[in-house]
Amino acid sequence: MKKYFITLLISAAICFSASAQKTVNGVTLPATIKKDNSDLLLNGAGIRKKVFFKLYVAGLYLKVKTTNPFEIIQSDKEMLMRLTITSGMISSSNMSEAIEEGFEKSLNGNTAPFKDKIATFISAFKEEIKEGDLFEIYYTPNVGIQPYKNGKLQTTIPGLDFKKAVFGIWFSSNPVDADLKKALLGL
Repeated sequence: MKKYFITLLISAAICFSASAQKTVNGVTLPATIKKDNSDLLLNGAGIRKKVFFKLYVAGLYLKVKTTNPFEIIQSDKEMLMRLTITSGMISSSNMSEAIEEGFEKSLNGNTAPFKDKIATFISAFKEEIKEGDLFEIYYTPNVGIQPYKNGKLQTTIPGLDFKKAVFGIWFSSNPVDADLKKALLGL
């Protein structure tokens, strides 16, 4: 009986941990990510599509889950956007163009005040991009935006104002992909 009970507990633990993560378009996103001794929770995940191409899988990680996009943009709390490239159609050149387009939308065309910060951010995507690459865009209060490629820090860009512009790419009233916005919000 004791052996049966232990087996049942182990099975339940395996099922629980497997259901805690989420798989989207073949990419598994963990339920939590540890960053600087705190846990960030998977808020939602989805696919960035353009025409009929599935470009990347995105996951939004927050300290506390929310469905409010304005709260995400305005928040001065740790958060993370995780992008896994799922298409060989993405190059550093067209990724740079897509990022510029995202900032245009996020900032309603008023990108001039952020020109240098946007250029620095785009530089994190200049190295060759291939299917399977993982980009993580962390925001930490009093530090700023830190994009990583495959676990390697690319740069640090300070400022809550710039963080709002970056997360506005996905969560503004004019996001790069409305369906992805809903999925990231868990809707």
